[in-house]
Amino acid sequence: MDVAVLAPRALADPALMRRITTFFRRSASPGAAVALNRMNAEMDTRAVLPTIGVPTLVVQRSDDQCVNVEEGRWIANRIPGAKFVELPGEDHLPWVGDCDELLDEVEEFLTGVRRGPEPDRVLATVLFTDIVGSTEKAAEVGDRRWRELLEQYHGAVRRELERWRGREIDTAGDGFFASFDGPARAIRCACAVRDSVQSFGLEIRAGLHTGECELLGEKVAGIAVHTGARVAAKARAGEVLVSSTVKDLVAGSGIEFEEHGEHELKGVPGRWRLYAVSDG
Repeated sequence: MDVAVLAPRALADPALMRRITTFFRRSASPGAAVALNRMNAEMDTRAVLPTIGVPTLVVQRSDDQCVNVEEGRWIANRIPGAKFVELPGEDHLPWVGDCDELLDEVEEFLTGVRRGPEPDRVLATVLFTDIVGSTEKAAEVGDRRWRELLEQYHGAVRRELERWRGREIDTAGDGFFASFDGPARAIRCACAVRDSVQSFGLEIRAGLHTGECELLGEKVAGIAVHTGARVAAKARAGEVLVSSTVKDLVAGSGIEFEEHGEHELKGVPGRWRLYAVSDG
């Protein structure tokens, strides 16, 4: 078996070359391998192709060094209704090279849907904060002073995020969006930000939720993120509001809560029981 022809990409990858050659050696005895190659060389199915009556997909890589792409196209043309797909690449072995692209074609042919790769997901606590009455405050103090206050606010939030090991995801004006790998630290960070900004005359509202989030590069997304934003929108000035999920997860942490009632969260299914972090 000429691996250089079957899988040219393996020539530059010694580990892959070892796996392929080991696979071939363990798959058949030398005599069986010779018999298989002879059978493949002598088999002629050309007369059978027009009789195939089931949906058929023929996939061929453009620079396949083992089977010319025109051969794949010729076969597809003789099977009634067959679909021919030409993919870039030179590896004949389907499990070498861009396997995802090949599998996408197979999946779409079988199911009618191409899902693509599943995004990575992670359990995270999301925190949203914004300044209460920011428009009125800006009008009261003027543009220059408001810029100074925003700089102080941004600095305070980032100091607390670093202290409590939070990760800043996005900042828009007077709003912050951050994620944490632990809900208790997220709550303590929100409370610390709230207390810190009071010293220069600002009040914030904060909302937190814990759920499974999709990882999109450096961002996180998904219904858990939307839920956290909606929880924050329900908070009053100076309030750190959490979902029941967060409350349950921090049981035993010493953090206390007060009932905030049951709410509908815009765009999020169901009704949600929310809790305000107690100042005590």
